[in-house]
Amino acid sequence: QVQLVESGGGLVQSGGSLRLSCAASGTVIRLSPMGWYRQAPGKQRELVASITSDDTVTYADSVKGRFTISRGNVQNTLYLQMNALKREDTAVYYCTGNRLGADYWGQGTQVIVSS
Repeated sequence: QVQLVESGGGLVQSGGSLRLSCAASGTVIRLSPMGWYRQAPGKQRELVASITSDDTVTYADSVKGRFTISRGNVQNTLYLQMNALKREDTAVYYCTGNRLGADYWGQGTQVIVSS
């Protein structure tokens, strides 16, 4: 069973930075694409950033220039560097990965940006 575990969330002041991490277990096959989604209270889950097997990245317009997605050296690890955080970035952030057509999700990590 593929499991994804996120870490690195927390409380940060506006303008600050956080780095989210995601580690997958239960598979020797490379997950691709992998990505980060977020869900704010009362809102739908939205794509934040994704990365494909050839390292093509996609960002939501709202985070371009502030967030950076990257893969780790260990297979099936994923990072999201978040800089210049804004209050509207407050949400639960989820890691996702696709293996052979099936999407897997982590439980999420909370990010709260205070003014």
